[in-house]
Amino acid sequence: MKGNKGKGLLGLLILLACIALFGWFGYDTADDIKLGLDLAGGVSITYRTVIDDPSAEDMSDTIYKLQQRVQNYSTEAAVYQEGNNRINIDIPGVSDANEILEELGKPGSLQFIDEEGNVILTGEQVEEAQAGINEDRTTGAQEYIVSLKFNAEGTETFAEATTANVGKHIGIVYDGAIVSYPVVNTAITGGECYIEGMDSYEEAQNLAATIRIGSLSLELEELRSQVVGARLGQDAIATSLKAALIGFAIIAVFMIAVYRIPGVASVLALGLYVGLEMILLSAFEVTLTLPGIAGIILSIGMAVDANVIIFTRIMEEIGVGKTVRSAIKTGFSKATSAIVDGNITTLIAAAVLFLRGSGTVKGFATTLAIGIILSMFTALFVTRGGLIALYSLGFENPKFYGVKKNRTPVDFLGKKKICFAISIAAIVIGWAVMIGGAVSGRGALNYGMDFKGGTSTNVVFNEDMSLEDIDSQVIPVIREATGVTEVQQQKVAGTNEVIFRTQTLTVDQRQAMEDALVENFGVDDETITAESISGAVSDEMKQDAIVAVIISTILMLLYIWLRFKDIHFATSAVAALVHDVLVVLTFYAVARWSVGSTFIACMLTIVGYSINATIVIFDRIRENLRTKTNKESLADLVNNSITQTFTRSINTSLTTFVMVFVLFILGVSSIREFALPLMVGIVCGTYSSVCITGALWYVMTTRKKAVKAEPAAKADTASETDGSKKKGKSGKKAK
Repeated sequence: MKGNKGKGLLGLLILLACIALFGWFGYDTADDIKLGLDLAGGVSITYRTVIDDPSAEDMSDTIYKLQQRVQNYSTEAAVYQEGNNRINIDIPGVSDANEILEELGKPGSLQFIDEEGNVILTGEQVEEAQAGINEDRTTGAQEYIVSLKFNAEGTETFAEATTANVGKHIGIVYDGAIVSYPVVNTAITGGECYIEGMDSYEEAQNLAATIRIGSLSLELEELRSQVVGARLGQDAIATSLKAALIGFAIIAVFMIAVYRIPGVASVLALGLYVGLEMILLSAFEVTLTLPGIAGIILSIGMAVDANVIIFTRIMEEIGVGKTVRSAIKTGFSKATSAIVDGNITTLIAAAVLFLRGSGTVKGFATTLAIGIILSMFTALFVTRGGLIALYSLGFENPKFYGVKKNRTPVDFLGKKKICFAISIAAIVIGWAVMIGGAVSGRGALNYGMDFKGGTSTNVVFNEDMSLEDIDSQVIPVIREATGVTEVQQQKVAGTNEVIFRTQTLTVDQRQAMEDALVENFGVDDETITAESISGAVSDEMKQDAIVAVIISTILMLLYIWLRFKDIHFATSAVAALVHDVLVVLTFYAVARWSVGSTFIACMLTIVGYSINATIVIFDRIRENLRTKTNKESLADLVNNSITQTFTRSINTSLTTFVMVFVLFILGVSSIREFALPLMVGIVCGTYSSVCITGALWYVMTTRKKAVKAEPAAKADTASETDGSKKKGKSGKKAK
């Protein structure tokens, strides 16, 4: 016993030391985490097209390609149209505009020419250009290269050109100057090649950047560049951190009160989780925006889920008479499949979103993936180590772990028609409201500036005003004068200039805003300028997000089908996932809640949360099917499975809901914009997991069995009828 206590004490001390060490490193590296434009400001660059009247298609294509370029600096960089022929780029977390301009390059024309000066192809046909390092197989020396990838048209054209020019030079011309003049060693037909001969990696990077920026549809010239301040004040960060601490404290108290000693182990694991998350955010150079902070706080709530699954299993094992040590071992063993399947399913979605998404979608996917991997690691290893250490210290009595005995199954399937009707009604109402809004001219949804653009107004004040003063004094005046509710502010560093972004203003609204600023703050009206701006979320970004969600949904369906060996599990899970998204969409439509940049992140969070909750119930159904007896009906099995996991469903949803609710109460307006629909999604996800998914699986499974049984029944009837006729005939003969 003394030996066990010694090992337990040593294990606990090691765990506490790790928490302290990684917590300190996490706190120390917090300052190195890149903050988004809304939290820390950055660089704003405005380009103007060389031609005066570019087409909408060329502008859209150029904006999208620039968005791909600037993601090298931050996935949260925003690119949007300003006026008719200007493109604005906001890059967070940087403060040197000249350095960015030098690295980004001047967007000009790019051509590939042969030795006679004929244009072979243009920069528009180049998809990718990346610097790299190769190793010479003979000498082992490093070679600096630039790898190129062409689109379909460029692949065909370049294949013909290189076939005809083997042994000759092909020049790369940027803005009339040759930037590279490589020799064609062989015909290049696969759409990819590399340029060698650079003296340094920096030279390769510069050439790659020149080719990338020269592949734009339009030639651009720099109009202005400036360092801008944060859109939100320090209060935004302070209130978010305060919400995180309060939420974490509530969860810690809840876990210890409900799960006792296992709850203590989970709190220790969550402490380590937070420290590791800070370190990884810094290591992967994730740009953290205000919605990103909300996502991290949410992930803390979701990280509890794995622990709840494990602890519920341990309590069940103790309830059937096992010793605590045996219950811990068996509990982790039985919980592992649900945890792994649920998290891998969500991780698939995160991987696809990262590879196919852009902008905030890619940033969200990075944060989500980090949270998923960490939650699995801390639950399966850290919580286990902490629990074993506490047990070894002498906490061996079952009363320290709780007992969960079998409850009388609730007849969830008996209410399936009512639940289906409620869900269908909610979705139909949502579509009806959206169609009504579209027909009436209000719009199907209340799209914010990030989606439909607006008006950007530059104002030079007579004195330097803090963001807090602008928020409390100036913005209310603008709202009253214009009648708009959505107003974003941003300071230009080192000046008294402030940029206000609002929904699109009419001529009368612009004049009313100008008059109000002159009257209330003595602003010189000649220093006030206003321009129309496009949405920061471009059509291409929306399409990328939609395609990414579709692909990830298909892959999740295939994974669940493979793991559960039953297509009905997969289709039920995906159907419930679509249900949750549509119900939350109904909330956005009915409440006319602002659909801004956080909308995509909110929907993606709900997708991950919903599928994870569903997997837990399906895992229990799968387990119970293995031990099903002939006396037990399939309906009873499903009801029993949902009842067995019901406590987990409620406790997990409650802890996650608490985190988001505290954010909603204490957070700034943009956080509330994210938090309220997320709370709706959490409630909806719990409802669909408990009341919809199991019922859907049951209906599809029993219908399949009925369809299979019908031909057999007809065959039996036909056989019996045929047999009767034969018996009748033989009877006549006998007579």
